[in-house]
Amino acid sequence: MNERELLALKREIETSKTKASELKGQQSYIMKDLLDRFGCKTIKEAEKTAAKLKADIDKGNEKIALLLEEIGERYDAITRS
Repeated sequence: MNERELLALKREIETSKTKASELKGQQSYIMKDLLDRFGCKTIKEAEKTAAKLKADIDKGNEKIALLLEEIGERYDAITRS
């Protein structure tokens, strides 16, 4: 390797170190946010919590759909009378 190639490689290494540091900072922020907002200490806990929240939302959506259907039926019954 010549000097130019070595300098280019050195710059690439420094850029990679900076990027790695930024990513570690982002990861720390996200993990703190997960802990503060959801009580999750690990990604695995966050995935379980996300799955539970999605299931809760799905159940809520089903209940809303049923209630809207019931309201529609009652409205139709009232307007026919």
